[in-house]
Amino acid sequence: MEDLVKLGQVLVQAMRDRRGIAHVDDIYAENAESVEAVVPPGRDVRIVRGRGAIKAKREDWVATHDIQKLDADGPYIHPPNRFAVRFEAEVTQKASGRQMTLREVAVYSVEEGKIVREEFFMLPK
Repeated sequence: MEDLVKLGQVLVQAMRDRRGIAHVDDIYAENAESVEAVVPPGRDVRIVRGRGAIKAKREDWVATHDIQKLDADGPYIHPPNRFAVRFEAEVTQKASGRQMTLREVAVYSVEEGKIVREEFFMLPK
């Protein structure tokens, strides 16, 4: 369980430090999946597979949003191989100028010390 806690702490700190792209190669499995609750605006898929696709998804999000605040809370551990993180962000969409407060929970599944799946759960309006 100690390794699970440490991996969760590394992810949370990376997100707090806004290193959400740089840490992907270190803590995600090569074939990891990222699953959104719904198809995000401007995209045509909910699920991306592979570290490169996860990084590209995050790069696209950063390129289209100004982030005023990003909080990551956790990890909340569910042994033997899962943890959750609660996120809250205040952002402005660059194209529209629309300001938003986003709240979601992500559940991470781990195998052999690497994240193999992340699933995002959104707070309904």
